[in-house]
Amino acid sequence: MNDHELLALCDFPEAGQSVNVAVSGGPDSMALLLLARAAALVVTVHHVDHHARVESGLDAAYVAAFCAQRNIPFVLHDLEVAPGPNFEHRARQARRDVLPRGALTGHTMDDLAETILLNLFRGAGVDGLAPMNPRSSKPLLRVRRKDLHAFVAAQGVEARIDASNEDLRFRRNRIRHEVLPLVHAVMDRDVVGILARQSALLSEERAWLDELSALDQTRALHEVDCRELRTWPTARLRRWLRSALATPVDQGDYYAPSADEIERALAVVRGEVVACELSGGRRLARREQHLTLT
Repeated sequence: MNDHELLALCDFPEAGQSVNVAVSGGPDSMALLLLARAAALVVTVHHVDHHARVESGLDAAYVAAFCAQRNIPFVLHDLEVAPGPNFEHRARQARRDVLPRGALTGHTMDDLAETILLNLFRGAGVDGLAPMNPRSSKPLLRVRRKDLHAFVAAQGVEARIDASNEDLRFRRNRIRHEVLPLVHAVMDRDVVGILARQSALLSEERAWLDELSALDQTRALHEVDCRELRTWPTARLRRWLRSALATPVDQGDYYAPSADEIERALAVVRGEVVACELSGGRRLARREQHLTLT
């Protein structure tokens, strides 16, 4: 695909707008940078160095030099993420914390498919199967990874290669290199587009559910009588509890409670138990038909 064909699939803001673009130096983010410039956006590049790999400093130097040659404003975010369990999640959160809100990222349709499968196997509901929202910060979700890589090569840009993307100790890499190829073979077709379409449909249903439950979300946990809550359909009650028991994090985001926590909370509402323990050292209790979270 040439840049005109790719741009037709991208969801960029209107030409002339200022945007922050997260660029790792890999082919996906380099394609994002090239396409954002082709879309006549005013770009500031942000690079996050986690120091997770010996060569990560070379990635930072590469992106800095690329931007300097083209007079593109460049910002380096220097982070230290300790090695250990759940490194991917901690590094991703650290990156989100330092990037400007709404910064564009190079997530592709393939990334979307991988995330859907990861969330599915973790037991996610509608929200987890319609991930990567808001999509305004992810303009490449209708573009395939292989097309971006071909575009970058055609532009004569030698992007950096992150060897950790081949490391099968990480679940996402196993989904990418083992699970998805097997599913393609079993179904005798490329299923990435199918997963993306399913996610789009679920995103619409998620938006509709959000609209239906908007009034519920304005009601604080302690305000609603449990006798009323017990008359609600379980799906409505679960959705309200997910919001009421969410844990705020940086940039207005939140961690939703797990499915097990929701089931424990339902037992409190239904009068099966008086209280239950939740993540973060929290305790949900019922007293005189009202809930308290301490």
